Amino acid sequence: MGKIETNSQDYKPNEEEPFMNERQKEYFRAKLNAWKVDILKESKSTLEVLADESNKLPDANDRASDETNRSIELRARDRQRKLISKIDSAVRRIDEGEYGFCEDTGEPISLKRLEARPIATLSIEAQERHERREKVYRDD
Repeated sequence: MGKIETNSQDYKPNEEEPFMNERQKEYFRAKLNAWKVDILKESKSTLEVLADESNKLPDANDRASDETNRSIELRARDRQRKLISKIDSAVRRIDEGEYGFCEDTGEPISLKRLEARPIATLSIEAQERHERREKVYRDD
């Protein structure tokens, strides 16, 4: 069996090929891993900035403003951590042969949706149902 070429810059999964064939799996694995690397680089940069700016401000107002900025940065880092967890989960689903299939219906998630949101676990229809149910419960 020959090696599947996945590094091709011009390859995009399409509806004409079998859903979640090896080439598509490798494409999404590479996309997810590249996204994770970008998040980790951004996170490292944020930590360096926070460490560098730490307690350099003599004025109380400047320190208060700095604390607000630090709080915002830490919330962003928490969101990044959660996103990395979702990326790791998506890669695990690729390994287990479950990636690309809706957790609710078992049907394939559209390639267009996976391209836009590679960590998606629900089809658009299932996601909309989920959000409608959440809204109903929030409104109560």
